Amino acid sequence: MTTVTAPAPLDLFAIDTLLSEDERDIAATTRDFVDSTLRPNIQGWFESSTMPRELAREFGKLGLLGMHLEGYGCAGTNAVSYGLACLELEAGDSGFRSFVSVQGSLSMYSIYKWGSEEQKQEWLPKLAAGEAIGCFGLTEPDFGSNPAGMRTRARRSGDDWVLNGTKMWITNGGLADVATVWAQTDEGVRGFLVPRGTPGFTTRDIDRKLSLRASVTSELILDDVRLPDSARLPGATSLRGPLSCLNEARFGIVFGALGAARDSLEAAIAYAATREVFDRPLAGYQLTQEKIADMTLELGKGVLLALQLGRLKDAGRITPDQISLGKLNVRESLQIARTARTILGASGITLEYSPLRHANNLESVLTYEGTSEMHMLSIGKALTGIQAFR
Repeated sequence: MTTVTAPAPLDLFAIDTLLSEDERDIAATTRDFVDSTLRPNIQGWFESSTMPRELAREFGKLGLLGMHLEGYGCAGTNAVSYGLACLELEAGDSGFRSFVSVQGSLSMYSIYKWGSEEQKQEWLPKLAAGEAIGCFGLTEPDFGSNPAGMRTRARRSGDDWVLNGTKMWITNGGLADVATVWAQTDEGVRGFLVPRGTPGFTTRDIDRKLSLRASVTSELILDDVRLPDSARLPGATSLRGPLSCLNEARFGIVFGALGAARDSLEAAIAYAATREVFDRPLAGYQLTQEKIADMTLELGKGVLLALQLGRLKDAGRITPDQISLGKLNVRESLQIARTARTILGASGITLEYSPLRHANNLESVLTYEGTSEMHMLSIGKALTGIQAFR
């Protein structure tokens, strides 16, 4: 008897035909790394709330850190390749993609886009290699969706700057060798590079998390932190500076969340094929197949949207409103993870299976880099011309 191999969910959309050979190779290489190095350990890391620092060098060796940037030891790939790598990383766990996103699209990009040549030379090669870790301090305890209201302040003191304030929910904060910190000044919002060990600069990791457990999330505390003017990002002169970095990071999320959805769906299909209910495979029931079909459709639609946005970004034509549209992929991915869990039944609440872990993680991804509500309002404003934020 000839054995017929069932297609993977995305095979029905022939996604590979839309990719170049280089893009397929980058996706495959990243997936192999996730399968061989990350996936075997993720249950333990998630349970123990651990993110091994040495993973940074592994990501660096693979060329994943700042991979879409040019020069300074960065790989210089196109946006689609970066997105596909994010998808494969998040298929392992959102914590892996979050680390790479924060390192490359927030920490490194803020220096790459707004920093001086001296700052770029000092930090980007080390960050690209994973020899140093960066974080991005914008969000505050009372200011997430409205960063313009931040209370962290920087005041001039002779030739120096003195920073005071608190940043919250900062990925990589407790690991970081350098933090990009945004602060109000008399001249508007400015960015500063704050190296670990600077007097007055401390971090506190946030524990007892139910989500993104294989990721370090921290509070940054700045108490009369004195910095020379050379620590200021000279190109950033307004809130446009940090917001441009957020758009870079959101682009990775557009792809990344779909990796969690794909892995959840694949886990549910594999389980349904072997689990017998009333003497027949669970996969043979119509309601199960309806769930699988619906999840596959939503996953494929999300990937097609992500690819289109990637092509627009590579052509230099993507807009913030389009990125907001793509960020809603997280909402659909979360629903896929939740539905996949229902197919697993009671087994789905254990770490042996990935969907509920992915769903827990996606609850955070749904919120950070702009909540779904804020992105829906951005889309609504683009389509109606009326701002509903206030």
